[in-house]
Amino acid sequence: MAKKILFLVGDYVEDYEVMVPFQMLLMVGHDVDAASPGKKSGDKVATAIHDFEGEQTYSEKRGHNFGLNATFDDIKPEAYDALVIPGGRAPEYLRLNRRVIEIVQHFAGAKKPIAAVCHGAQLLAAAGVIQGKHVSCYPACQPEVELAGGTYVPHADTFDNAHVDGNLVTAPAWPAHPAWMRAFLQVLGSKIEA
Repeated sequence: MAKKILFLVGDYVEDYEVMVPFQMLLMVGHDVDAASPGKKSGDKVATAIHDFEGEQTYSEKRGHNFGLNATFDDIKPEAYDALVIPGGRAPEYLRLNRRVIEIVQHFAGAKKPIAAVCHGAQLLAAAGVIQGKHVSCYPACQPEVELAGGTYVPHADTFDNAHVDGNLVTAPAWPAHPAWMRAFLQVLGSKIEA
């Protein structure tokens, strides 16, 4: 059965972390909406491409424009079955929006599935929903996870692992898409047959 899934995004959301999961969830038949504070359906957000090129942290380049298909002010979280929080630089902005925090808290309080990747942990920490939870994220977010009462789950050197803690599915970065989306689909109860 198709689920209704909400993506919370903002400018400079990580390109791969929004586009690939959005398309994957549509591909398997789910009804997927993407919304951003202050924007309406048909607007776009800028994306950033983060890569791992051997420096101490990721590099950043301008990505594509990502089209929104939902109006943020019209979002009713009770109408959705699950939430996805992509990473990039967007979560540091999104966590300042009171309504975004309330939306995240709704999903956590209702124990609905939440998938967060990379810097998405910043939004989970700001919403106060990871106390006592095990969370995988980009390593630079470890202090925020721990300050919010969560336990940081280290990543493999290839960033390709995901972690499930109840309704929460987290991963360190876009190389984890296969593991992250596979785990999220299992938590959603989606079945894919080859």
